[in-house]
Parts: sequence; C-alpha cells; structure tokens
Amino acid sequence: MSFIAAAIIMSCTVFGVGFGMCFATSKAIDAAARQPEAAGKIQTLLIMGCALAESIGLYAFITALLMAINS
Repeated sequence: MSFIAAAIIMSCTVFGVGFGMCFATSKAIDAAARQPEAAGKIQTLLIMGCALAESIGLYAFITALLMAINS
C-alpha cells in the first residue's frame, strides 16, 4: 500500500514542479522581452527559482523512497 502512496506523492509533486517551472520560465521570457536591459537579473532569479523547485522535487523523491523502503 505504501508503494501506491509513494507513487501518488511523486506524481503530484512532479506535476506541480513541472508546471511551476514552465510557468516561471514563460513569465521570465515575457519579462525579458519587455525589458531587455533587465534580462541578466531576470535570468538569475529564474535560475534560483528553478533550483528551489527542483529541490522540492528531490525532497519528494526522498520521502517517497523512504516510504517505499519502510513498508
């Protein structure tokens, strides 16, 4: 049963992280197109935000892995 719970955790997290990163990337591209002189700052913030989203995905993977191992 914990394998199903782990699969649900991972699928929801991967969907959320993927959607969030795509949304952030599209907004960053829009912002850089409007203000090309701020593209460097926008890129830095985008990379920091995507790294945070990836870390959330890794935490969910570790949680799901621990749930599957401890069953």
